Amino acid sequence: MFKRLWLLFAQVTTIALALLFVLATLRPDWLASDSPPSQAGGAFLPGIVPSQTTPTSSPNGDLPSFRQAAAKAMPAVVYVFSRQSRQSPQHPLFDDPLFRRFFGEPSDEEPRERSPRGSGLGSGVIVSSDGYVLTNHHVIEGADQVQVALSDGRRASARVVGTDPETDLAVLRIRLENLPIIEFGEPSALRVGDSVLAIGNPFGVGLTVTQGIVSALGRKQLNINTFENFIQTDAAINPGNSGGALVDTQGNLVGINTAIYSRDGGGNLGIGFAISADMAQQVMRSLIKSGKVSRGFIGVELQDVNSAMAERLSLPSAEGSIVASLQPGGPADKAGMKVGDVIVAVNQAPSRNTAELLSLVAALSPGDKANIEVLRNRQRTRLKLTVAERPQRD
Repeated sequence: MFKRLWLLFAQVTTIALALLFVLATLRPDWLASDSPPSQAGGAFLPGIVPSQTTPTSSPNGDLPSFRQAAAKAMPAVVYVFSRQSRQSPQHPLFDDPLFRRFFGEPSDEEPRERSPRGSGLGSGVIVSSDGYVLTNHHVIEGADQVQVALSDGRRASARVVGTDPETDLAVLRIRLENLPIIEFGEPSALRVGDSVLAIGNPFGVGLTVTQGIVSALGRKQLNINTFENFIQTDAAINPGNSGGALVDTQGNLVGINTAIYSRDGGGNLGIGFAISADMAQQVMRSLIKSGKVSRGFIGVELQDVNSAMAERLSLPSAEGSIVASLQPGGPADKAGMKVGDVIVAVNQAPSRNTAELLSLVAALSPGDKANIEVLRNRQRTRLKLTVAERPQRD
């Protein structure tokens, strides 16, 4: 009797295992647990739930999607329309065949003269619930009237709170209720290869999102702005994107789109530049507080030290900034600096080139005391000076 029962049990178990194998092979979804699996696959550990990944999956489950980031950021990106009733000076970069602003300027085959009532189209980003909008200085430069249009169809006249030509940033303010706002991200957390989205109004066709990666970080000495800290991206950005948003995969603002590299003055070639959101925030706070950006100034004209100079002056390396001229009676002149001195540090912070030196000096407050280290006749000399305020550029 016992032997027959054991035989029956063995047969039932064998059949059950065979059915389980068939189901696991042909319809594994029937056996899926409601509990989240671990990343190791198969079993899961109690109390450990895998974190949500970004980007999310598309509806068919096989392609990455950035729809959540786009949906979060797009409502806060606006169109900026500017009009001017007088001729304004043309930005010198409009004639540069390599760098074109996203302002929708005519091509080389079209006339460049602006009409008596010129108009321009760019983009902007709403950054606060009380109506502050970040955009580019060149988008509203010389404008008598500025209007902002939201993606929900609302329009409003905008007041120019302040502009900073040296970073090509401007702050506008609009008066509307229930404004969508964008959250600031952390550009310092970006790494080359990270995915980013560019949002703006290219060629005036309407709000557009393009996707790419971070191609480079901390781009400087491009001679686009006086103070530069660009994020380079290959996300497709074109004329009309000026002042628009560069966002991370969470939909947070990491940059303000500003310029593209183009050989023929046309559209995107996969090299675009955005002002870091960290710099944009600093400039925005100053413009909101006082309508201008106060920066340090020591009254010198500089030139980068190259290899030939370093060899001629017997310098230890091709680093630093050589003083080409001094402002008479300026801070550096009063402190005893001389033409030919090579500035290598500000308050013990090393300065390897003119771009770094400008940033170090600009970060000082007018009236501050600063120690400037120079190389003179192969000797390191420290000069103490009182920082002045950098003159505002029109």
